[in-house]
Parts: sequence; structure tokens; C-alpha cells
Amino acid sequence: MKIKSTILGLGALLLAGMVQAQEGWNFPSDPAQEAKARELNAAYTDFMNSDQPVEATHPLHWLLVNVPELNESIYQNGVKIYDAASKVTEDEAQKRIYQDSVITLFNKRGEIYDNEKNWIENKAYYGYQYYKGDKDMLEGPIADFEKAMELNGTINYQLTAAYFDLVYRNYAYHQAYTGEEILSIYDKINKMLDEEAAKGTDVSSQKSTLETLLVAMELIDCDFIENTMGPKLAADPTNEQLADQIFKYSVQYKCFSSNAFLQALEMKHAKEPSFSTSQVIAMRYMQNDDAEKAEEMWNQALSLAENDTQKADAQMELSKIYAKQGKKSAARAAAKEAANLDPSRTSDIYSMIAGMYMNSFNDCRAGNSRVKDYSIYIAAYNAYQKAGDSSGMANARSRFPSKEELFTEGMQVGQTVNTGCWIGETVTLATRD
Repeated sequence: MKIKSTILGLGALLLAGMVQAQEGWNFPSDPAQEAKARELNAAYTDFMNSDQPVEATHPLHWLLVNVPELNESIYQNGVKIYDAASKVTEDEAQKRIYQDSVITLFNKRGEIYDNEKNWIENKAYYGYQYYKGDKDMLEGPIADFEKAMELNGTINYQLTAAYFDLVYRNYAYHQAYTGEEILSIYDKINKMLDEEAAKGTDVSSQKSTLETLLVAMELIDCDFIENTMGPKLAADPTNEQLADQIFKYSVQYKCFSSNAFLQALEMKHAKEPSFSTSQVIAMRYMQNDDAEKAEEMWNQALSLAENDTQKADAQMELSKIYAKQGKKSAARAAAKEAANLDPSRTSDIYSMIAGMYMNSFNDCRAGNSRVKDYSIYIAAYNAYQKAGDSSGMANARSRFPSKEELFTEGMQVGQTVNTGCWIGETVTLATRD
């Protein structure tokens, strides 16, 4: 599989402990061996300081083989020397020998000095540079990065992209992880980056690289969230980490219609209730034609609203639910409250109320008085007028009672009458002609 990835912002973070000498020299007790060790120690150091890494490897090799506990500096300097030698040689086989020697020096150093936590991420990054293009050598540096996190709780933020690139390659070549494992690694790295960002560090480059690699894996889509992650959450409904992942990726990939998203959202809301979580859950219930639960959630949203605009949103949605349930009086009350909270909604709200009046004729007419029955259209006209809806006003006026009907019932234009029914408004009589 062709690897398409770019690792940005990775520095050669290989400075820790790279000193030429330190206390704790263990020269051989044999005078001849001691003299040779001192001579070769000086020789490799001179070559190193003269930028002659290949030449430095020869005396250094003798020290590593014959006096491996001479001093930790032979391993610290040895890493620099063999790495530099690998960069100047044109022989690919010899280059790999030098590179492998760097990793061997780290391993030997760990055996003798037992201070792996001080340099393990350096070893991991050397391994990344050397082996990222070799599908059979990926596990070593991956294990070193993971060991660094185990020992130190984190890794340098600039190395996070290198680690995830290795994970990406291992997945691409060997399908070495499940989708859930990839996401767990991704989230763990992002948490590290978030902690670094909290210190004021710019981690945007690293986050961008991680996101690019994750997308390239083509792991996540709505089917994956619903059919792979969803059943796991259903089986373990207390798994908050999994719920957070489902919520995050559902939002990121716009998978709002899945049952997995709804369950994750409900868990998030139970833990951290907010207007927005109540709002989205209520909308999902409405999509599922569960008006009772939707009403409950919109009432929660109303109690959690932080401003009048949010309160108006909740009241308007409650109005729609009440109207759908046939609770017309409650629908009107909620709608009017929404208009009071957010006057910019007045036109739409009163057009809606007028429409409710217009559609209530068959339910409200008693058949005892045509004037009273048709008075609901006057109430509708008044609502359309408040909405500024001239077309609605004309339609409602065309259904007013006629002059003849008023005369027949002994009523006059300008007289008031109550519409009765759920509308219950007192209107001033007018005629259509």
C-alpha cells in the first residue's frame, strides 16, 4: 500500500544526556588493557570532535566490546557517532549496520545503567527515522514510543506525529489494530497535545498531521460508528470513554441520525446537562416521532437556557409539539411566550397562530350561530394583521360573516362577540361584503 503522509514539525530531539564524559570511569585493572582503553577512548573522541564519524567507530567498537562498562558516555557518544556515520556512507548495507548499531547501543545502555526512562523516546525517534519505510521493522520503534509513555506518562509533543505515523503504517501494512484501538491511540495522543496546548504551546501542526493520518486510514464513517462502536456501547452503557468517542466522531463526520449517537449524547447529557445537548436529544426524539420524550427534553432545555434566544427556541419547539398533539391552547401560549422573548419571531409566530385559527373552524363551529362560528376568521384576521401578512388577512376576511347574516341574527358591525372554543377571543364584528 502506498503511504501518503507528511510529518511536519519534527525536530531532532536527541539532546538529553548527550555529553562526552562523566563521572564513573571503570578502566581495566590490567595496566596494558587500561592503557589501550585510555588510548582508544581519546582516539574515538578526537575523531568525533573532528567530524570523522566513520573513523571514530573503529576505536569505539573496541571499547564497546572489551570494556562495555567503561563509562556511560561511550553509549551516549556512540549513538551520535553511528548515526552520523550512517548519514555519510553511500553503501546501503553499511548504512543499515550503522543504524542497527545505534539501536543496539541504546539496548546495551539500558542493560548496564537501568535509566531507560531518560532516553527511551530518543531511541524511539531514531527507530522511526531508520525503520519507518521498512514494513518488517515497525514494531520496534512503536514499542519504544509506548514504553516511553509507560515510563514517563507522555512523550514530547513534537514526537506525537512520528508515533502515530508508525501506527498508521503498521495498520496499512499489517492491519495490526482494530478500528477501536486506532481511535484509542488517537485520542490518547490528542489528550497529550491538549495538555501541551494548555501550557501555551502551538500544537496545531501536530494535530493537523494526526487528523490527516486518521482520515487516510478510512476507518470512520457513519456505518462504523453505528454498527461497530454502537453495539459495544449498548453492551457496556457505563463506558464513558467510548461514549465520548462516539459523540466526538458523530459530530465530526455528521452522523447525527444513528442510535449510537443518541445513546452517547444521552450519556453526555446525564453527566453534563446543557441547553445544546437537551436541544439535540429533543430533535432526535421528534425525528423518531416520540413527542412525549421530545417535550420532556425541550422542557429541560428551557430550564437550562442561558439567554432569551435559547428560551425562545425551546418555547417555539414546545409550541410545535403541542400543536402536533392537538394541544392547541398550550401551543398558542408557548408560541406567544417565544414572541415575547424574541420579538424578531413575531411575524412567523402570529402567522402560525392565525393558521391554527383558520384550521379550527370544523372543530369549533357549534352550528347555533353562523356569526359566532365565522367569528374565528376575524380572530385569524387579527393574528395575520399582527404578523403583517396581507395575503393571510385577505384570505381570512373572505370568510367573515356577511351583512345579511349579521342582520338575520340581530347583530351589527362593531359589536363584540367571543369566539368560544379553545380560541376564546373577543373580536369586533366585521363583514366580508
